[in-house]
Amino acid sequence: MNKENTMEWKIAEDRPIWIQLSEQLTAQIASGVYQPGQRLPSVREFAADAGVNPNTMQRALTDLESKGLIITNRTAGRSVTQDMETIKQLRTDRAMEQVRQFLAQMSELGYTKEEIGMVLTQALKEEV
Repeated sequence: MNKENTMEWKIAEDRPIWIQLSEQLTAQIASGVYQPGQRLPSVREFAADAGVNPNTMQRALTDLESKGLIITNRTAGRSVTQDMETIKQLRTDRAMEQVRQFLAQMSELGYTKEEIGMVLTQALKEEV
C-alpha cells in the first residue's frame, strides 16, 4: 500500500463502523487524496489499515460503489470513478453541508444574515 495514502481512521462507538468508514473514504475522494481513476488498496489492505474486519470494509466500499464514487473491475480491483461530474457534485454537496452547519451555528449565536455576511467578508479579507 502506498504510504502517502495511509490515513488515520477515526472510529467512534456511537454509529455503525461501515458508515464511518464510508464517510471517511468519501472525504478522501472529495479532497483529492484519492484521485479520479486511481486504483484503491484491496479490501484486506484497507481493513488491516483501519483495524476492522474485512467484511465491514467491504460493506463500506459497496456503499461507495452504489453512490458511483468507486468502480470495480474484476481484473484490476477497485478505483475511484473518473466521472468528474460525480466528484464535482460530491464536493459541492459536502461544501453545502459545511455552510449549512456554519449558518445554523451563527444563527444560534444570534447573527442576522447581514451580520453573517459581514463576518465572512472580514474573515476572507484576513485570510488573503
